[in-house]
Order: sequence, then structure tokens, then C-alpha cells
Amino acid sequence: MISFKDFKDIDLRIAEIKEVKEHPDADKLYVLRIDVGDEEKQIVAGIRGTYSESDLIGKKIIIVNNLEPAVIRGESSNGMLLAVSGENGPVLLSPGPDVVAGAPVK
Repeated sequence: MISFKDFKDIDLRIAEIKEVKEHPDADKLYVLRIDVGDEEKQIVAGIRGTYSESDLIGKKIIIVNNLEPAVIRGESSNGMLLAVSGENGPVLLSPGPDVVAGAPVK
């Protein structure tokens, strides 16, 4: 269990995927360049087996914006996208089309 205060400290934001590259050292990872409204970030995500690069460009997703940065197999990751485990792999959580990049999720 986490407290409500701890939950409020998680900065969930809408992001738009601008660029997708295959991770050079991992078959299941993509390196994504995302727009979070006031800045662009790079995140690494294990969705390569489920989504093609063309599926992802322009897609809006929900991210944890204030996650401590990590280096994943040599690539910097500055956030984490939210997904659920589907029968055929991860399924991205995505807002409707009218939501702008950078909008907070409450």
C-alpha cells in the first residue's frame, strides 16, 4: 500500500511519440523520443515485439514523467510509459485524440 501523498507525487503526463528507433543492443526494446509538452525526452520501452515503428509515430501515450533516469543497455531512459499485459504482449494506455501532449493525468 502507498499513501495518497505518495500517489500524488507521481507525475503522470500525456506524451506524443515523435521518433522511434530500434535499440542497438536489445531485440525487444525501442528507444523513443517523446514530446511531453514543455520538453522532449528519451525513454526506452520493451514494446518492440508488439508494435511497429509506424504504429507508434504520432501516438499519444501516458508516461511517468518524474521517474528517476536510468540507463537501459547503454541508452538513457527518462520516464516510463504505461501499458497493460495483453494476451499478445504489452498494450499501451492511450488517451483520446483531443488530449494535448504535456497534459497531466489526474
